[in-house]
Amino acid sequence: MIFVNDCGIVTCLGRGKTATAHALAAGTDALTLRNDLVPEKSFYVGAVSGDLPATLQEYDCRNNRMMQLALDEIAPSVEIAIQKYGRDRIAVILGTSTSGISDGESALAAHHATGVWPENFHYRQQEISNLSSFAAHYFGLTGIAYTIATACSSSAKTFASARRLINSGIADAAIVGGADTLCRMTLNGFHSLELLSDKKCNPFSVNRNGITIGEGASAFLLSRDPSPVQLLGIGETSDAHHLTAPDPNGRGAQSAMQQALDDAKLKPADIAYINLHGTATPLNDAMEAKAIHKIFGTQTPCSSTKALTGHMLGATGGCEAAFLWLTLNPETTTGFPPPHKWDGVCDPALPPLTFVSPQTPLPQNKPLAMLSNSFGFGGSNATLIFGRTA
Repeated sequence: MIFVNDCGIVTCLGRGKTATAHALAAGTDALTLRNDLVPEKSFYVGAVSGDLPATLQEYDCRNNRMMQLALDEIAPSVEIAIQKYGRDRIAVILGTSTSGISDGESALAAHHATGVWPENFHYRQQEISNLSSFAAHYFGLTGIAYTIATACSSSAKTFASARRLINSGIADAAIVGGADTLCRMTLNGFHSLELLSDKKCNPFSVNRNGITIGEGASAFLLSRDPSPVQLLGIGETSDAHHLTAPDPNGRGAQSAMQQALDDAKLKPADIAYINLHGTATPLNDAMEAKAIHKIFGTQTPCSSTKALTGHMLGATGGCEAAFLWLTLNPETTTGFPPPHKWDGVCDPALPPLTFVSPQTPLPQNKPLAMLSNSFGFGGSNATLIFGRTA
């Protein structure tokens, strides 16, 4: 058995477990309008406000600074694990899709203006491996460390990799999660694909017209040491239907969820809440609604949290896993799952789902298990199931 011993989280909803848990349960709208990311256009984004801590100079970039906020929250648990297992027995597997690209953009603008690269810029800031290397150096860990970059499933898939390492005896514990930060390249790329909403995203509504981008970071410590939240099941599939469009029938998504249920030895009725991938694009929501309905029908409460945080791309799977952890953990739970924020206008073309209304209480006096979906470009699908152990 693998347990999720600790969690660190930062999104536009707040910094840290307590602030995030309360904002999440309240359905807080933290999206802000920005006009500096896409030329001559304004879009809502889920931006983390305020200053970020300076980090190790060799690794300094906005993405690592945000990751550091999440790592600091689990630092006491990591130190205990170091004392118990040793620095070479704790793996680091993190997910990202942007890495330090925003710093590269600023450096390129300075080079265009002055003909000189800024002294504090180096290409390593943009390398995908930079995130996990930073986290390992930050804690002085000498074990295996690598980064997963499978688009929007990246940080969800870190849990599967970590479990394999622990079960195979390669590691005794693992730091997982991931970070992604806002950058112009990403926003302009999605805009060129005509996937950005010109309003705040509206998941599963008949009026949905695209995604809202966000940023964030999460960090977890996994091990066999018992704690209140357990990693019950994982499902991973790759349907490879299209470079950017999902399989319209949702077969890969359905298979990932069924794998996770089988892995956890649970039935659909055992799931108390589903965190939907729910990007608010016409194709993704249609696919996911079909897949959810085929397995769960209309009995399981669901919500997409992307209307609260924006789509955090490579960080979204980890951050939304953190939302499950916060809801399950007795020390952080508010007693309410995240509500589904939208205009309330159902799409008659989609199979019906049961969306969480504000202040809907969790089931009482029964074991709790919750599921989270992450579906990436290229048909990379990942499903996680967490459960409360007591």
